[in-house]
Amino acid sequence: MTVREIRLYGDPVLRTVCDPILEIDAKVKALVEDLVDTTKLPGRAGVAAPQIGVSLRAFSYNIDGKVGYLINPEIVELGGDKVLVDEGCLSVPGLWHKTPRYETARAVGIDLDGNQVEVSGSGLMAQAIQHECDHLDGVVYLGRLEGDERKQAMKNLRDTDWFLN
Repeated sequence: MTVREIRLYGDPVLRTVCDPILEIDAKVKALVEDLVDTTKLPGRAGVAAPQIGVSLRAFSYNIDGKVGYLINPEIVELGGDKVLVDEGCLSVPGLWHKTPRYETARAVGIDLDGNQVEVSGSGLMAQAIQHECDHLDGVVYLGRLEGDERKQAMKNLRDTDWFLN
């Protein structure tokens, strides 16, 4: 089991649009294993590759005891209303803010055998799909915040003991 260290907000890899995975090789298999192992720790709903320092399009999830992953995920459907949900991020430890997210989401990608896989859901699963796909596009959830919520988040960020201003 390889649990990888989580990169913190401010690390350039978190603002980088990730490259697609073009070939399933031993390195990609090891990446997926590390993502899954890192996500299995208690209190973790998902981890995207850039959060462990790898700028490739893959993420893992752990929602309601269901652990899985997607390689080269693409959100193909967002549904319901856009609602404000309490959201946090392993790369922004200790901060939770009301983030606009769609109520349902569906993403497609591939597995390690190259087969197409679909992940969909509502609630926390929908939130995780949107959150992790954002990471792959170089977006941390703080970038989704609006108005006073964003201002408060930036203040809270500056007040943390881990963020270097």
